[in-house]
Amino acid sequence: MTRLVLVVEKASDWSVYYPSADVVTAMDYLREPVGVDDERTHVINLCRSYKYLGAGYYVSLLGEARGHRVMPSVRTVNDLRRRSLYGLEIEDLSAKLTHFLPAGGRDTTDFGILVYFGQTAHPALQDLARQVFEMFPCPLLRIEFERDRVWQISAIKPVGLHTLDDAQEDAFAEELDRFSKKLWRKPKARKQFRYDIAMLVDPNEAMPPSNKKAQKLFIAAGKELGIEVDPIGKNDYQRLAEYDGLFIRETTASDNHTYRFAHRAEKEGMVVMDDPTSILRCTNKIFLNDLMVSRKLAVPRTEILYRDDAKGLRELSEKLGYPLVLKIPDGSFSRGVVKVEDEAALAKATTELFQHSALLLAQEFVFTEFDWRIGVLNNEPLYACKYFMSRGHWQIYNHGAKGASKTGDSETLPIEKAPADVVKLALKATQAVGDGLYGVDIKRVGDKPVMIEVNDNPSIDHGVEDQHLGDALYLRIMQEFLRRMERKRSGAAD
Repeated sequence: MTRLVLVVEKASDWSVYYPSADVVTAMDYLREPVGVDDERTHVINLCRSYKYLGAGYYVSLLGEARGHRVMPSVRTVNDLRRRSLYGLEIEDLSAKLTHFLPAGGRDTTDFGILVYFGQTAHPALQDLARQVFEMFPCPLLRIEFERDRVWQISAIKPVGLHTLDDAQEDAFAEELDRFSKKLWRKPKARKQFRYDIAMLVDPNEAMPPSNKKAQKLFIAAGKELGIEVDPIGKNDYQRLAEYDGLFIRETTASDNHTYRFAHRAEKEGMVVMDDPTSILRCTNKIFLNDLMVSRKLAVPRTEILYRDDAKGLRELSEKLGYPLVLKIPDGSFSRGVVKVEDEAALAKATTELFQHSALLLAQEFVFTEFDWRIGVLNNEPLYACKYFMSRGHWQIYNHGAKGASKTGDSETLPIEKAPADVVKLALKATQAVGDGLYGVDIKRVGDKPVMIEVNDNPSIDHGVEDQHLGDALYLRIMQEFLRRMERKRSGAAD
């Protein structure tokens, strides 16, 4: 069972709200006996101030020492004192604020908004409020803005309950109710499980890393090991504190919520796959190419193209010849990959792709009937697949096909039946990235394997990657989570 505690500095701070057994004063909370408690305890610290060595500060500090999940954490309290962090990069902040201000707002040079658990009364600024809350998880915040030539955040400050007016008290109560139901909506019999893992999925994703049957098999494998695997979505960011691990089964990118989830989970001390470092290293093909070259691993002949570099474009055909392949750095599932046959096609393709990225990757075209995919977990080979090109197409995924995207056939083999040099190259490639779960794509060019890319979020689909291992594949991945979580609990270095 999960216990919810609302801590206020003075009992009078809660007098305008309904009485609740969940509400305690800071002194009463701090005087609670310290001991081992089987209950999970979540604390919302609503003290008037979090100043250093004050009552609010000690609620967060000692709450964490007792193993409670506290909002705000001591890290957040300390971060809120560092004004350098207020330079938070909010895309189009100046444009958003200029548009938000009513007519005549051009004379406004400063103003602020209140944020209740990441929510604000101003829909136009909701995305901004959410981003600030994700960086500084705190029940009540005031974001202050100032304008010199452009708008910027001048301060982010915690707010005490005692400062709210009637309308603001109503707004706070409404968001507290919504937030607490969302955060602790599953307090049922978690005690039967040793650990809990959040599995981040998007039920509406067209080509997810794991299909629905595979997701169910991950849940079943976890249950066999005493782990509850709980599917969550992108709106469950604040629920991460409930869990011991995060398993991302949604296509990752360094500029969307999957990276924010991974980064937050790592900061919380959770076991994470994919970890944020792996996401950063694998989702940018230019970085990955340079990383592989620096390790002297075989890759296709590659050139980097720069926007507005006409000379580089003219010389490209001499270096790589035609046909060649253009790639945007952060494409996935073959998206943003274009084959060009001549100079005219090159000019057209680069004009389009440079709208999405200042740099492009150009590689020699190497056709093979199939790509090898070697699954690697903790620097050990896990499975071997042959991914065949989509019928009549030069890629595994044919997004230009009529109707839905089409995928080529696949064949999964025991890892020992995959070519030894292919497996060896895959292991060398992942060692340069990390010790997580990866899928390494390799082509055989002549008699030599060539590394195409390392995927931080490899496909684990029922009926494809599990053709040989079956349920054992899902069990093996959950066993790795269990190993890491137990090492963290024992305090051992991973």
